[in-house]
Amino acid sequence: MFRTVIAAGLALFLAACATSTPYGPATGDNPYGFSDQRIENNRFRIVFRGNSATTRETVETYLLYRAAELTVQNGFDYFVVTEQDTEANKRYSSSPNPAFYGRYGYGYGPYCCAFPYYAYGWGWGSPYNDYTTREYTRYTAIAFVTMHKGEKPADDPQAFDAKSVIDNLGGYVVSEPAS
Repeated sequence: MFRTVIAAGLALFLAACATSTPYGPATGDNPYGFSDQRIENNRFRIVFRGNSATTRETVETYLLYRAAELTVQNGFDYFVVTEQDTEANKRYSSSPNPAFYGRYGYGYGPYCCAFPYYAYGWGWGSPYNDYTTREYTRYTAIAFVTMHKGEKPADDPQAFDAKSVIDNLGGYVVSEPAS
């Protein structure tokens, strides 16, 4: 019974964590989302941090969308990405394979009392060392943008028309549900 309750709790926890970071501001309680900092009148540093369920493409799309939003909010027409980077923060988590629990556990069967060193975790090879290792990657996209008025220069591949970006990427942006 205890194992069932633990397994159900773990499944609920993992299901809650398995959703991609929605488009919205990062806060003190939630470090995932966008943050921006005005550097000069027309220059911003923009960051979008995603959780481990958020793809690199989504993080970069949300960053570009935020740059377009800021451009329009500040009365400009287009922006130029002067510097951009996406960082991948990888971590690994190992957990024992649950199929082995109970076969030679403490207090179960004749082997544990006479030979406690056969118990789980003592490094006797498979199936005693049967672990699952998972990789978790969190992406953070960072960009410095300058904002300008007028028509976007046609010969600059780093220049983006803000209203076009909002129109074209708006369908890909998933915002937080209203509380």
